[in-house]
Amino acid sequence: MTKNDFLVRFSSVQKTYDGEQLVVQQLDLDIHRGEFLSLLGPSGSGKTTTLMMLAGFESPTAGEIFLNGSQITSTPPHKRNFGMVFQNYALFPHLTVGQNVAYPLTVRKVSRADQDRRVQRALDMVRLTGMSDRLPGQLSGGQQQRVALARALVFEPQLVLMDEPLGALDKQLREHMQIELKELHRQLGVTFVYVTHDQGEALTMSDRVAVFNDGAIQQLAPVEELYEAPSNRFVAGFVGDSTRLKGKLFGGQPGGESRAGIELPDGRVLHGINVNHPTAGAQVEAYIRPERIVLHRQTPASSADVLPARVARVIYFGDHLRLLCEVGPGQAEATVKLPLTLLNGLAPPQPGDAVHLEFPAAFTRIYAV
Repeated sequence: MTKNDFLVRFSSVQKTYDGEQLVVQQLDLDIHRGEFLSLLGPSGSGKTTTLMMLAGFESPTAGEIFLNGSQITSTPPHKRNFGMVFQNYALFPHLTVGQNVAYPLTVRKVSRADQDRRVQRALDMVRLTGMSDRLPGQLSGGQQQRVALARALVFEPQLVLMDEPLGALDKQLREHMQIELKELHRQLGVTFVYVTHDQGEALTMSDRVAVFNDGAIQQLAPVEELYEAPSNRFVAGFVGDSTRLKGKLFGGQPGGESRAGIELPDGRVLHGINVNHPTAGAQVEAYIRPERIVLHRQTPASSADVLPARVARVIYFGDHLRLLCEVGPGQAEATVKLPLTLLNGLAPPQPGDAVHLEFPAAFTRIYAV
């Protein structure tokens, strides 16, 4: 990758607060110009510390950070010229909406006429036209978040950093704002770096997602690849829902992604993709998404990759049912997503019903334990 292909580069970046435990370990990360990149992970995984180092509020213990090919590791935050949006909005309550949005321009000594033009444009972008004279306390939470976003965009930064910006909003407004943010990103072409612990949010909005755990990136990939082809057990379990089965590897070839099988404790075998290449007989776990499991109410013609099961619980989700099914001793319940449209007027399965679950090999991924 050449200098012109990326906007930001983390090179061997580490961060420790106590001199012993690394909060961020040996981070190498390129952020592409114009992309929407989400940093996703549980609390304490290193994602927010990474964002704070990029913003300049934290300094790396080791390594370098580059912007447009130039080192900015020691550059103070106000000289990095990045837009920032926080979960708590950080608006000045005594200033009007227009004055809040204009604040970055004021400190940059932009002329009043230019300020007015840019503020109006920023408020138009976030659909707050005509609200310039209101105080933040007169706005809803979603409107306040739009003001914070307008303030981050008003000085036309090349990079906008967001730390859990939708976390304080209710579910419906949060989902609406996700769509709005993604559309705004598409229109502006500005690089967005977005921290979240919400996997659905990351998948909905991002071009790529970096999944963090224990201070390291577990997988960095476009959203479809991340969901459909998790690179390890942590990503498979953290991103989206999965059914997890325990057993030992049956067959498979060492080296290269290959087809193999998982032999369950009762001797039955399910086939799948041998992701990180354990050898035959090794302890493994298989993961498969709920929507990929095929439910058969009657015994199917082929028994390949099919397990008999019993419905334990049925949960209504509005547009689909979630069936939790017992598949054998020592195994977690299998989760099956059943769209209501597939029932075709038939009564849904009930707790206690015997069913057969088909695990298609193309969507069953097998990982070393």
